[in-house]
Amino acid sequence: MKPVRDILADLWALGGGDPAALDAVTLTGSEPVLPSSFRVGAAAQTTIAAAGLAAAETWKARGGPAQGVAVDMTHAAVECRSERYLRVDDKPPPPAWDAIAGIYTTGDGRFVRLHTNFPHHRDNVCKVLACRPERDDVQRALMQWQGEAFETAAYAGGCVVAMMRSHDEWMATPQAQALERLPLIEIEKIGEAPPRPWPQGARPLAGLRVLDLSRVIAGPVAGRTWAAHGADVMLISGPGLPSIPWLVIDTGRGKLSAFADLKTAQGRDTLRALLAQADIFSQGYRPHSIAALGFAPEDVARISPGIVHVSLCAYGPTGPWAGRRGFDSLVQAATGFNRAEGQAAGIAGPKELPMQILDHATGYLMAFGAMMARLRQAREGGSWHVKVSLAQTGRWLWRLGRLERGLAAEDLSENEVLPFLEREPSGFGVLRAVRHAAVMTQTPAFWDRPAIPLGSGRPEWP
Repeated sequence: MKPVRDILADLWALGGGDPAALDAVTLTGSEPVLPSSFRVGAAAQTTIAAAGLAAAETWKARGGPAQGVAVDMTHAAVECRSERYLRVDDKPPPPAWDAIAGIYTTGDGRFVRLHTNFPHHRDNVCKVLACRPERDDVQRALMQWQGEAFETAAYAGGCVVAMMRSHDEWMATPQAQALERLPLIEIEKIGEAPPRPWPQGARPLAGLRVLDLSRVIAGPVAGRTWAAHGADVMLISGPGLPSIPWLVIDTGRGKLSAFADLKTAQGRDTLRALLAQADIFSQGYRPHSIAALGFAPEDVARISPGIVHVSLCAYGPTGPWAGRRGFDSLVQAATGFNRAEGQAAGIAGPKELPMQILDHATGYLMAFGAMMARLRQAREGGSWHVKVSLAQTGRWLWRLGRLERGLAAEDLSENEVLPFLEREPSGFGVLRAVRHAAVMTQTPAFWDRPAIPLGSGRPEWP
């Protein structure tokens, strides 16, 4: 099984990093840190370390001194489920899932997972099933369906669901085969532009402007990471878009927040004005929907030559499922993780991974990829496009191998988590939240803006 240093070296090479820079990284801790047969601790540690090292290299490129980067595996694992450790005025999070979200069986004995945390997704499921939003009603209705037929019909009906597959079943799908041609993370030049000089500032990303058009976990984690290294990150949301408040608080640390309704001409004009002065544009729209609004990567490069455009999607940028909505829990189900973890635990049904690692790891890969692209922009010029997906991250995690005794590990106790928490004020109350796990010797990572409610500020750069 590949050591974590070698996993990090592979990520660093994929981003085009200088191998000598890896000498600055210290990795501590050992697997398993959480009960799982998969190498979730290694995935957490190496993706956070890659982003931290990219920040250190950015600092050097701006004329700062070299520095060490240390990442502890337990701290990284804790950060990759930061949402469960968040407290607001010492209050724990509300229930994470909608009443009808979760696992069901279909008439052919297959398991399906429904994601209904957004009201319109819940309403669409009930419309397809012709049932009330009650668990028993949903289960009765699903017994009239075969698993794959329901999955197909539900997606056509605007639902967000997945049928649980074995890994072999997933690998036989046209979507998995389409992803086989792609690397874990793509960094490509998409236009010509002169190199942009680095702004003045005392932190690796100080003075860099990031537009964050993402929701839930992966994209917002990337934005939180850029903010931890000093970037001005502006979270743009639509006034009518649903959100998950607890995640908004946890991933909103360090960010500005403003509204722009992209369904209106005024909202699109607002976004274009912000883009014209932005360095990074990060978005989690499905590949075709952002283009339909006039913000395809090539459009963004015309608006802001020299920008780094970061694209996140669930199942990959190509293939028949490229347009499918998805979340970590659904990608885990569709690609074989839940089935394999259940089998490793000796149970007949699905078992989730101990954190939403596809989301969190993908967020750190986004942060890493954008910083590596910005370093290339400063050297070579050009506009750049970084592409990641939850399914590609899942493929990478699968190929890291399995831990034979991983599920025997104890979950972390409260005392084991406490050293990684800090208290800070916010626009919601006093937060107890997870510190960033990449410890930098010259430019410590921290958030200099408190988390604030969505749309609290004006859509203007400071």
